[in-house]
Amino acid sequence: MEALRQDDPRRFGRFTALARFDEHASAVRYVARDAASGETALVTAARPELAAVPVFSRRFRAEARTAERLAGGWVSPPLETGKATGTPGDGPEPLWTATGYVPALPLDEAVGIAGPLPERVVRVLGAGIAETLSRVHATGAALQGLAPGTVLLAADGPRLTAFGPLGAAASAEAGPEDRLSVRLGYLTPEQIAGEEVSAASDLFVLGLLLAYAATGATPFTEGPAEGASRRIAEDEPELDGVPQELRELIASCLAKDPPERPSAGTVAAELALEGAAGLARGGWLPEPLAAAVADQEARVRALEVPTAGGVLSPGPHSLSPAAHSAPAVPGGAPQSGHPYAAPAAPYAAPGSVPPAGPPNGGPTPYPAAALPAGAGGAGAGGGGPMVSLPLPPAPAPAPDPGASRRTLLTIAAAAVGGLVVGGGTMAALGSGETAAATDDKPAPKPRRTLPGQAPEPRWTYTHPASETPPLTAAVWQDELLVLTGESQAAAVDLRTGKRRWQRADAAKGQAALAAGTDLVFVASPTEFLWLAPKDGKVVHRVRYTEAFDDLAVGPLAGSSGPVIWFTASHTVTVKAPKPKKGKKKGKDKQVPEAFFLAYDIVRRKELWRTPVPAGRAPGTPSYRVAAERSADILVRQRSASLTPAELKTAKGKGSVRSFDQRTGKLLWAKQYGAATPEAATAGDEDGTLYAAVGTDLEAFEADTAKPLWRVEGTEGSVYGTPLIAGPLVHTTESSQSVGAVERESGRLVWRRSTEVPAPGNAPAITLSSSEKTLIAADAVQVTAFAADSGERLWKFQDIGAAEPEGATVSAPYRVLTVGKTAIVQRERSFYAFPVA
Repeated sequence: MEALRQDDPRRFGRFTALARFDEHASAVRYVARDAASGETALVTAARPELAAVPVFSRRFRAEARTAERLAGGWVSPPLETGKATGTPGDGPEPLWTATGYVPALPLDEAVGIAGPLPERVVRVLGAGIAETLSRVHATGAALQGLAPGTVLLAADGPRLTAFGPLGAAASAEAGPEDRLSVRLGYLTPEQIAGEEVSAASDLFVLGLLLAYAATGATPFTEGPAEGASRRIAEDEPELDGVPQELRELIASCLAKDPPERPSAGTVAAELALEGAAGLARGGWLPEPLAAAVADQEARVRALEVPTAGGVLSPGPHSLSPAAHSAPAVPGGAPQSGHPYAAPAAPYAAPGSVPPAGPPNGGPTPYPAAALPAGAGGAGAGGGGPMVSLPLPPAPAPAPDPGASRRTLLTIAAAAVGGLVVGGGTMAALGSGETAAATDDKPAPKPRRTLPGQAPEPRWTYTHPASETPPLTAAVWQDELLVLTGESQAAAVDLRTGKRRWQRADAAKGQAALAAGTDLVFVASPTEFLWLAPKDGKVVHRVRYTEAFDDLAVGPLAGSSGPVIWFTASHTVTVKAPKPKKGKKKGKDKQVPEAFFLAYDIVRRKELWRTPVPAGRAPGTPSYRVAAERSADILVRQRSASLTPAELKTAKGKGSVRSFDQRTGKLLWAKQYGAATPEAATAGDEDGTLYAAVGTDLEAFEADTAKPLWRVEGTEGSVYGTPLIAGPLVHTTESSQSVGAVERESGRLVWRRSTEVPAPGNAPAITLSSSEKTLIAADAVQVTAFAADSGERLWKFQDIGAAEPEGATVSAPYRVLTVGKTAIVQRERSFYAFPVA
């Protein structure tokens, strides 16, 4: 950070420039403040000579729109975008965009201060970047904005500050005929071969960044500069200095063949399964970096808005403090000067040529790898190959795609590893335009939501840290989200996300149900409760000791309208038989006795109870209703509550019981193929049962156990509980795939991966109220699909800022749907997303 120069802009909309933060090839970043609100911002202003080039201005605005669309998580939302005012001189006014200031260090400066970063720091860094890349790649685009100077390290995690090739450029120059030449800092094997960038290209660059963060050097530095392109294209990366636990993952990112590189979601999960925010919780920066970030924040806060005369009034901290000594970077020279001063020379990454010498004759602070100059050559300023973004002088017919491709390959070969884009297009996420635009008309206003990016939540709610995390969550009457915990129950308004009430009476309750139209029903460990939805007050209570002959009520098995089904048990004394003459009387036995009950929660009346085999101690079996039919209900017993004797009798197979809806009489119990007691099972109203059998999903006629059809699964995977809707059965597998098959025939309609690394439990699947959106939730993320076609709509990961002293969140995601809203829960956090 340094003082403003004479020709620097002084005003950016409502913000007043206070100091230069840093500068890059295409822009200068300023620390600025809104004097009225006190809000501090980081303003990125395009260099005036580049802002005058129409193709640059369009792409600059496109990259700003990309930042707006990606806002959230590790991308700070833009505060304002516009043109500077009050710029000294007669030159063109630069384009600019402002984001909220977050105290942070660029990655290259952090390595300059602390040297190679610890493994945990590299994991948080990589996971945060990969989480954002995953959102970008879901749109089919590439970010192209990764470089050591565009990735910042803040106290709570990394931040990305560039969203396209301009932001991450090593150099950019305006040429004749409104052409723009951009020198790339990082190159990939496919770019050297003259091929287009893709999502996999971002993964290669991510691998380079992580290797640099872990070692202080780039993995292709060994050897003469003129051979750098060959080494990137052909040699294996030098990763000996990378921690063993990270080496394989980084090596996979640096695979020469793009299809062999992992997805961004895979990288994020392997680096930090709990998410970057979870891994960073409690502090992630080494002490020297944490101190440097804190010092930077103090100096920024001390800056004062200039007086009316335009003179900057510095606070107690100077912009140029005394020099500090920093550790040497392996392979480089020792660092000197304050850590926030601009580096003596630009970072020389793979694919760049080191400059002839650093300014003022100082040392070159970072190791450099060279690449022969592409278009523009070293004489154009040194560095990597030039990417030319032309602006045709007049409208022209669309170029032949084949001709464009041939031109691209020919020029790339002639450039000895450089890349020149001629009449073709160069995609930037959400740009809404091509580099070969025919006029300077502003692009249409983009959609607020991109495919693949989770929609903006209608509201968010965080359960207070002073209370235990919710045990259950349920929706009542499309009006309330009812949460129960160890200490109390609470209700959140579904329209606003605001907490309406909390009550200790319903602590440890089970899922809330609607008792008619005006009461909330909750089953607590000792009683049934009916609560007023307005304030949570108890209107009725029925104690188990009074209503059910002192039975211990187990978990609810299911419900339909006003009727709930549950199991209960108690212990009875069985008298020892009268002994034979001369024999001693045996001891009386305490034997568990279990029942299956139906209860009407509107009339508050028991409908029936049926004796059933007792479960594992203390004796209450755990049932789950697998299907409700007009005359009966089909019930599975959860395997954990089966007694050892029952498991032995079953011989590895599970059974389904049928109970009469009206009387509760046990009608039959059947086994289905080789389905085990743990096998996921669900049935429909038409009498078909769907069960996981081995690695397959099989359909049976419920009343006869006759097999109807079978769908093959993935080797080593098992099916989770299917979901029946209309003509489809929606499926979920532990291979992290979800899909749909026809109920009638078992024909596979579609199958898609959630792209979460296997193995694991099968994702829990939920349908929106309209049955148009299928939502899969697991321990890593939430993924939404079009229910009829399997089109992947969006993904969501909770990557918000974590409490510094909070525990790591490892709870899986859960989803509830109501109307056109999906409520996503991860432990204490709730998000209300709009869904079709």
